[in-house]
Amino acid sequence: MFRAFVREVGSGHPTDLVRAARRAQAAAFAVLAVPGLPLGALYTLSGPAALPPLWVAALAGLGALLAALVLRLARRAARDPAQPPARAVLTAALQSGGAPAVPFLLGCTLFAQPLAALALWALAGLGYAAAWGRVPGWVQAAGLRRA
Repeated sequence: MFRAFVREVGSGHPTDLVRAARRAQAAAFAVLAVPGLPLGALYTLSGPAALPPLWVAALAGLGALLAALVLRLARRAARDPAQPPARAVLTAALQSGGAPAVPFLLGCTLFAQPLAALALWALAGLGYAAAWGRVPGWVQAAGLRRA
């Protein structure tokens, strides 16, 4: 997988850079999100009190707000003129992996409330789709900056 990533970054083709950026994005999400699963399970074993629906909605709002902020910062990184174009795109992709990780990790704290956890994980899925969909635009903007 690492060889394919290096080959895609070095090829200079926009489609390869999109593929490499999406690999980096998925890896960043996994690095951030995977530890939340066992930690959430351990927290559930401690018998936490159930959160009222209003607090779950507040957590979902916080997760959405933080995910949007992460995507905004990733967009800024993608357009950084001080970075070489490919590096700017990969930096943005790595940062954008945090957008879905925020609501995912919040959902891991709510294993004791399965519907609340699923709602936050659905929000994480939307964040992942939003981040995934932005990569081609970042690559296109980097290509225009290079020209």
